[in-house]
Amino acid sequence: MPLTPPPRSAAASPAVPPQAAAPAHGRFATVVFDLDGVLIDSFEVMREAFAIAYREVVGTGEPPFEEYVTHQGRYFPDIMRLMGLPGEMERPFVRASHDLMDRVTVYPRVPELLTALRDRGVRTAVATGKSGSRARAVLDRTGLLPLLGEVVGSDEVPRPKPQPDIVHEALHRLGAPPEGAVMVGDAVIDIRSGRAAGTATAGVTWGEGSAERLRAEQPDFLLDQPWHLLALVCGGGRG
Repeated sequence: MPLTPPPRSAAASPAVPPQAAAPAHGRFATVVFDLDGVLIDSFEVMREAFAIAYREVVGTGEPPFEEYVTHQGRYFPDIMRLMGLPGEMERPFVRASHDLMDRVTVYPRVPELLTALRDRGVRTAVATGKSGSRARAVLDRTGLLPLLGEVVGSDEVPRPKPQPDIVHEALHRLGAPPEGAVMVGDAVIDIRSGRAAGTATAGVTWGEGSAERLRAEQPDFLLDQPWHLLALVCGGGRG
């Protein structure tokens, strides 16, 4: 399903965007990425950190991780509120996530994707449910930080996703308008945040993203490999 549009989209082909639809300089000048499930695979680290925090603060019982992941992309304190769990879980969750950071991996072809976007002059940013300091730390540890223009955490804006503030802030820091920008995420709230900010939206399924849930949200594009995003943004092949 590379570059698969939802039913309401009229233009893109199931393989790559039609060349006639992409100007010579590329279809998009700016890409705003979600982080977890898009650039990095932190799922098992999240699972363990969540279990540690739950047992430390709540106590016995099975940590409701499956419910937790349905809120992916949101700021951790907001998730705790939505789940009716103690906000005090944030401190041990952050501590455990930091201790386990070396187990976070980068999705295949993501470094090549970011390098190709940079080399083509495409502006890039991360807009994540993590705090800014945590996001920059894991991006630095995984070697992706130098490949990105800006990183915005949920603690750096008044309202986190699904509100548009974090995408607006990323675009502001890049000096980029929403026209010509695409928000790329693996969760429904990423699509909602980008749409509210006035960008195009692309759902990705190469990580933990659910194609069914994303398709129901009707993003402008649905992508299943990183190089399909390069084709979308730049109007070419794998690069």
